[in-house]
Amino acid sequence: MSHIVSRITGRSIGIVAAAMTLAAIASPAQAQDWPARPIRMMIGAGPGGGTDIIARIVADPLARQLGQAVVIENRPGAGTTLASELVSKSEPDGYSTVLMSAGHAVAAAIYKTLRYDSVTDFQAASLVAAIPLVLITRNDSPIKDVKTLIEHARAKPDEPSYGTGGVGTTMHLSAELLQQIEGIKLRHIPHRTAPQLVQALEAGDVDLVFETMPAVLGQIQAGTRRAIAVTTRARFPGLPNVPTLAESGVRDFDVSSWYAVAFPARIPAAIVDRMSAAVAATVKDPDVAKRALDIAFVVRSSTPAETQKHLVAEVRRWRQVVEARGVPQQ
Repeated sequence: MSHIVSRITGRSIGIVAAAMTLAAIASPAQAQDWPARPIRMMIGAGPGGGTDIIARIVADPLARQLGQAVVIENRPGAGTTLASELVSKSEPDGYSTVLMSAGHAVAAAIYKTLRYDSVTDFQAASLVAAIPLVLITRNDSPIKDVKTLIEHARAKPDEPSYGTGGVGTTMHLSAELLQQIEGIKLRHIPHRTAPQLVQALEAGDVDLVFETMPAVLGQIQAGTRRAIAVTTRARFPGLPNVPTLAESGVRDFDVSSWYAVAFPARIPAAIVDRMSAAVAATVKDPDVAKRALDIAFVVRSSTPAETQKHLVAEVRRWRQVVEARGVPQQ
């Protein structure tokens, strides 16, 4: 009997070893043939939002680089997490991607539990674009710049008020980060939409608004609102005279609403590298860059290692801000 068991066991081990060898051979071959059919790019927002807009700007040029269609699938729900969950559980064959936004990292901080790990269940390929956030005031506001804002807040804590698109948004957490760095206290008055925010600012219900650049760029350029600073490390090309928060004395402040292509984890590195190279070529296209900049998106690319490092840093940062500032979790 022991002899029979030994033979069976030996045969089983041989079968397993052969299967593993075939899988190892097949994986590079599949990666070399990728893509052989259309690629799904899921986004965690409905049509017309920032993620949807930039996805549709880059989809066709990216498809030309890859030689296969890139099909946008809007999967809004659960604060952008539905699309991330679907991709995290997809086969790691290169045909299911997610266009992550900064909301992916914010969700990791705001939600107590998620059905996926925001970092380890994904392999990022490349950043695609970023949007600065901007602080705006009324033209007649006594807050002329970041310096006067901080002086006012220190003299009268909790009196300067600011509006955002809601608790737990990138705009809200950016304001919390500003308060944490400068040791000041501002009063948060959330609103549902950008038009409501602008109306509240005009009516004097809030003193400042933190908003994404596309939502208010036209008003700033028309001179009906005053921009006092942008949140990115570099100035926004469309508003070259508006300083950054870092230039205004808020040390190391660099926040954007960013977008990145990511796959489920365990995907062959060759596929990730191919996608990264395709994104890099796409965003170098002058027409793509211009179309994006016209609506306040700044295109960019990065290596897979750089993108994964960025994702890790963003998740860590917003978790620290939520914990330090006592931001309510869901």
